[in-house]
Amino acid sequence: MSDNKPRYNTSRFPGKTRDSKPNSKPPSRPVSKPSAAGREQADQLRTGDRIVVTVKRLGINGEGVGYYRRKAVFIEGAIPGEVVKAEVTKLSDKFISAAIKEIEKRSPYRVDAPCPVFGICGGCQIQHLSYEGQLAGKEDMVREAFSRYAGLQDVRIKPMLGMEHPWNYRNKAQLQLGMAQEGVIAGLYAADSHKLIDITGCPIQHPKINEAVDRTRNVLQQLQIPVYREKSNQGLVRTIVVRWGFQSEQLQVTLVTASDKLPRQAELIKALRLAMPDLTSIAMNVNPKNTSLVFGNKTVILWGEDSIRESLGDLEFTLSPRAFFQLNPIQTVKLYETVRAAAGLTGRETVVDAYCGTGTIGLWLAPYASEVRGIESIPEAVEDAKANAARNGRGNASFYAGYAEELLPRWVKSGFAPDVIVADPPRTGLDPRFLEAVLRTKPKRFIYVSCNPSTLAKDCKVLLDGGYTIDWVQPVDMFPQTSHVECVVLLQWKNG
Repeated sequence: MSDNKPRYNTSRFPGKTRDSKPNSKPPSRPVSKPSAAGREQADQLRTGDRIVVTVKRLGINGEGVGYYRRKAVFIEGAIPGEVVKAEVTKLSDKFISAAIKEIEKRSPYRVDAPCPVFGICGGCQIQHLSYEGQLAGKEDMVREAFSRYAGLQDVRIKPMLGMEHPWNYRNKAQLQLGMAQEGVIAGLYAADSHKLIDITGCPIQHPKINEAVDRTRNVLQQLQIPVYREKSNQGLVRTIVVRWGFQSEQLQVTLVTASDKLPRQAELIKALRLAMPDLTSIAMNVNPKNTSLVFGNKTVILWGEDSIRESLGDLEFTLSPRAFFQLNPIQTVKLYETVRAAAGLTGRETVVDAYCGTGTIGLWLAPYASEVRGIESIPEAVEDAKANAARNGRGNASFYAGYAEELLPRWVKSGFAPDVIVADPPRTGLDPRFLEAVLRTKPKRFIYVSCNPSTLAKDCKVLLDGGYTIDWVQPVDMFPQTSHVECVVLLQWKNG
């Protein structure tokens, strides 16, 4: 992810005009923009109309949300508390999209985004909001979701767990390569386009990541190793993937290529090692397919170790080029400690870690439980979880490939009834069959870890209707400068 300039040009503010081509026949009087005045219903609006909107909250994608004649208006770049004059860009039955033309009342939380490509690269959405404003906006986002989707007006939401330094927190970059007038560039594609935006010096990535990307790109250019061009299906190197161990201080560089034929390989390895003396591993991943997936199935270690080490608390992990690991290790510890507090373990409880991935949450809880069982549908992740358990001496943690909605009822039938279930699903939320299985199992505590407040609230409504109560919701700011918000929710069985 990266950051960007304001999403609107200065030309959209009053007193500024866009450059225009000379017109031999200028209009005899100024051309006024259409106004919504006199249109009493939102349904009467037209594209291009100007409306005045008071921004109430942040939307799920970081846009400002207000209302015009009781209809929701989404305004990119607007901030809660501001009054803006906006131009209607899209109309639908349920909402209006609009673009800022003038800020009539400015929020005290509005700041100048430090990144030169904020608003262009799409990696960050709310750099123009002070960090205090970001935390408040994200808390409101969670509160709105529970109100809208679960019908809860008084759910107990704890203050957001933020970062002392909300920058330089990402331990991994995965950047596409392309050619520009100045040479090879590494970056992200602009939203809804195939235009590659150079994100050199991205302020949410660790400085070691930025340095390694820059030096790797320079070496590729110096050795004239061809960059892949999607349109012509020519060239070689598609993507640079760099990972830095915050605790181990080890550096891993992976080149994703369209072919396993790497020209000037020995020179490349030598040049990369000279450019980055702290390198631990150089790898090549081969992805010959024209696909949105970054990695292919084949990975070759060109030099150094086949993985780097990293740790969370007292847990140590080895990370191969394709291995999943949390992108913000500082906040991950806060997240996992919140889960542990919610679990209320005394050493006698049995725990199921559903959607367990590589087993990090289950392994975090294992020293405080009698037994932990993890379930994950991706077999490779299960193998990683087993290896992580063995490496860290978590003998009471076991991991199974399969689907929680199938394995959980089977275990209960055989006599294993968990006291605590933890679920950390993807953004789409919990499978309805899994929710049914939980309601049949009735664990005393259900801990929901979510990266999407909307699906979280919807799933919690099902659990509430089935006999659970919400003790509290703890938001955690895993990705400052972006609109993403993580939550931990403790639900307890009413009769438990």
